[in-house]
Amino acid sequence: MLNKTCLAIAAAMALFSPAVNATIVQFQTVLGPFEVNLYDQGTPATVANFLAYVNAGAYDNVVVHRVVGGFVVQGGGFSYEGTEALADVLRNAPVVNEPKFSNVRGTIAMAKLSGDANSATNQWFINLSNNSANLDIQNGGFTVFGQVTGSGMDVLDDINVLPRFAFASPFEAIPLRDYTAQNATDDLEITDRHLVLVTAIVILDGAAYTAAGLSPAANTLINQAPATPPATSSDSGGGGVTGLESLLLLGLLSIHRRRRRVPE
Repeated sequence: MLNKTCLAIAAAMALFSPAVNATIVQFQTVLGPFEVNLYDQGTPATVANFLAYVNAGAYDNVVVHRVVGGFVVQGGGFSYEGTEALADVLRNAPVVNEPKFSNVRGTIAMAKLSGDANSATNQWFINLSNNSANLDIQNGGFTVFGQVTGSGMDVLDDINVLPRFAFASPFEAIPLRDYTAQNATDDLEITDRHLVLVTAIVILDGAAYTAAGLSPAANTLINQAPATPPATSSDSGGGGVTGLESLLLLGLLSIHRRRRRVPE
C-alpha cells in the first residue's frame, strides 16, 4: 500500500504534468488573440509558476492595468468581476529568479517587488521595445520566460496606442477603450466595455520542447549588474514601491500593499 507521502507526490504529478509540457499559450484579448511560446526548458521554474495560474483559470478576465508607451504592457494582477472594483488575483508563493534571457521586444517577463529579485508571483509584462539595457540588470534582472510569435505584437501595439488614464495607484497608466477625458471628468462608470481584458489564457500545444526552434537572446549583462539593494518603504519610481494602492473602485477604495512594477 502506498503511504500518504507517495500518494501526495502522485497526486501532485498528475495535477501539474500538463503544465510541465505545455509551451505554447494563447492570450485571448478583447482586441484579438496572440500566441506566446514559453521557454519551458530554459526557465522551468518561471514557466511552471505561470502555467499554474493558467491551469487554475486565474488569468480569466484579467486586466491590462498598466501601459508605459513604447516600453511595456503589464497585467496578471487584477481581474474584472462585473463591478467597478477590480479584484486581486490570488498570488501563489514567489518564484525563484531566472534571468537567463534578454528583455528584447516581444518577450514576456515577470514583474516583481523593488529590491527583491525572487519576488515574482502573478504579474507579467510584455516588452514593447528592446529594454535589455535597463531590465536585464535591475533588481537581479527581470526573468524573460517566453516570446510573442507570429503577428501577435500587432495586438500589443494596438494596446500601446490606447489612451491611458491615471487613477489611484497602481492604476496610474491604465489603458481604456471608448473612454475619453470628458468621460473621466464626468466619472463615467468603467466597465468591461472600456477595460483591456485578457478573457482567458489557454494552452494550444502541450508538446514538450516546442521552444527548441527558437533562439532567445541571452542576457549578457546580468554579470555586470550591481548587487540588489534592500527593499525600503521610500523607494520611488523604479522597480516597485511600498505605498497606498487601490482596488480600483476608481480610486475610492484603498489598501496598503507593495506595488509590483517594471522600472521605467
